[in-house]
Amino acid sequence: MFATLFTYPSILARHRTAPCAESREQFLVHCAEQGYLHSMLQKIAWILLVLSQDVGLCRSKRVTHQQIEYAVDHRARLIQRHQGICHAPSSRQMFIHFAEAWFRFRGRLAEPQAVPRPFSAYVAEFVCWMRDERGLSPATIATRYQQVTNFLEAIWRPGISLSAISVKDIDTYLAHQGNQGWSRASLHTLASTLRSFFRYAEGQKWCSAIAEAIEAPRLFTQEGLPLGPTWEEVQQLIASTIGNRAVDIRDHAILLLLAVYGLRRGEVARLRLDDVDWEGEALHVARPKQRCTQHYPLIASAGNAILRYLKETRPRCAHRELFLSLHAPVRPLLPASITPIVHSRLAALGVSLPRRGAHCLRHACARHLLAGGFSLKQIGDQLGHRSASATLHYAKVDLDGLRQVAELDLGGVL
Repeated sequence: MFATLFTYPSILARHRTAPCAESREQFLVHCAEQGYLHSMLQKIAWILLVLSQDVGLCRSKRVTHQQIEYAVDHRARLIQRHQGICHAPSSRQMFIHFAEAWFRFRGRLAEPQAVPRPFSAYVAEFVCWMRDERGLSPATIATRYQQVTNFLEAIWRPGISLSAISVKDIDTYLAHQGNQGWSRASLHTLASTLRSFFRYAEGQKWCSAIAEAIEAPRLFTQEGLPLGPTWEEVQQLIASTIGNRAVDIRDHAILLLLAVYGLRRGEVARLRLDDVDWEGEALHVARPKQRCTQHYPLIASAGNAILRYLKETRPRCAHRELFLSLHAPVRPLLPASITPIVHSRLAALGVSLPRRGAHCLRHACARHLLAGGFSLKQIGDQLGHRSASATLHYAKVDLDGLRQVAELDLGGVL
């Protein structure tokens, strides 16, 4: 690896003869596999070379974050004293980051002990019950786990037991979340999750009977109008990604999958290279809620966008996920990374919506299909729903049809 990065014999010899040469070279190979550029690999090699000169660090069996910070700051003070050079804070952070990464790679970084979360044993049992007894999907379990954990961390205080938690604590927490901007639907879901947890806790004799006293905001059937952008705005959004920049090429494929197929952000993030069947011209989408894989025809626009992304933009690495980060360290995109892509581009177009996340394109897809004359059953099949009632949430009102009714001249009837 050293020979790939350096050509001058003196510099190459310096890297090869310094202490810990083998582990430094192995770490550089590891960084190259993560997608770091040649210039960045040279900087990392220089950082490791400097670290290898610190005898105290290199001989320590376990190195702490504080030791690394002290070594970096001590070196910076010496350079400033003798050479008058003062390094920027960003250089210090980069030095510390790769120092920790190298010692972690060698298994010699003393990681700080994780602080146990409040009532973690109770929550772990609740998770097992949801998985084994209720048979809930992994996505639902993860959401409920996070909601319960956030609540317990928010109300925890030294010496508190689960049985000491009262309905007042829960009401106060729900009110606080409402003041933070949570919608009534989100608060209703949160209250239902907490009610489920405490109902299970009551059955295990962990706490008193408070589950049935947890009140959630009242919801009304089919309340509210669809929140998605118009199809013209969707077309403008997709057109905004036409270009030769790497980020535009990747985002163009992502937006087409969200808008044309009506996929959820998590379904896009979980797509793998094998899910695109080029010979059969099909797209295979894993549906976590239904625990099945749904097969779609691979339309030309989406297929061409994905193909261009694979040929021109996608980093070469061992990851099998379809969509990856564009900068090192290369890693698969998380569902939470999909939302900012849609939000920032809609904001740049000046599209005003209550919510501008990835899910609004799913609403737009449903409304577009409804306006095209498709039945709720067909729209539900496209969105991956098992019942027509679930589709009503996305296609509640035919706005174009209502406008035609409003413009109808009733003559002398009124």
